Amino acid sequence: MRLIGGILLVLLLLSSCGNNQSRDKNFQLSEEFKKYWFAGQAEITSYDLKQSRYGEIRDGEAVLIFVTEDFLPDQQVKANSQDPENTSVLKLNYTKNFLTGIYPYHIMQSTFFPLDGQEHALKVSASIQEWCGQVYMQLNNRDDFAITSHSYFQDEADERFKLGKSALENEIWNLIRIDPELLPLGDFKMIPSFEFLRLGHEETRAYKAFGEIYTVDDLNVYRLQYPELKRELKIFYTRSFPYSIEKWEETYPFGPAENPKMLTTKAEKKGRILSDYWNKNSNKNLPLRDKLNLE
Repeated sequence: MRLIGGILLVLLLLSSCGNNQSRDKNFQLSEEFKKYWFAGQAEITSYDLKQSRYGEIRDGEAVLIFVTEDFLPDQQVKANSQDPENTSVLKLNYTKNFLTGIYPYHIMQSTFFPLDGQEHALKVSASIQEWCGQVYMQLNNRDDFAITSHSYFQDEADERFKLGKSALENEIWNLIRIDPELLPLGDFKMIPSFEFLRLGHEETRAYKAFGEIYTVDDLNVYRLQYPELKRELKIFYTRSFPYSIEKWEETYPFGPAENPKMLTTKAEKKGRILSDYWNKNSNKNLPLRDKLNLE
């Protein structure tokens, strides 16, 4: 990752990165961070979604669920109990629901980012369901990135392969919430979001990318560009902790390469709550969805 002005300023952590390969594993999370994220609740935010698909914009809903949890670093699954060997992660479950004509799309991506100073997410997974079929993709952070992919499309089918480590677009959202100063800036290589790769049937690899941070009104914006893909992502977040994500925009082409149609997916916040939602599974808890303005 490229350092701002040659120095990575860590606002929430008490010490700085060691180098581009791994962060200082002795850093300490701030009391502000602990108070917000270790309170036994998840932050749930709903968004009004305008989703680009098949050359048209579709109405839908998106939800970001951020929560900390204990994680087994070897098995790379949620731990059933507390143990000194567990790793604490900030998990993001990112869902989208929208219609394409008669049939629905359901998309979910999960990213597990360690809070012990490691460089990349420990695990990323994504699933897409629609009436034609479903696809699933998972990355496990081992010596390399170990990727498993399953699809109902003949050319994608069942795949297992490894990639060298590089920045992951899926982990960008977690980094914003931990400390935006950790975001990659300038020129670098990045693996695009699993949602984009699968919806676009793009090759899973690292692409040349460019990142920058700037301010619009009272929000900071992280802008990510992929020149080869002609794709741009802009995430708008609050300028102070807890760096809440208020909206985002994603632009990329649809149609023939010689005359593509550029469309922009947009999502804007509708509601936000803090809740131990896993304990709110009774019918009497349905009014909580009203606070999120969810259909």
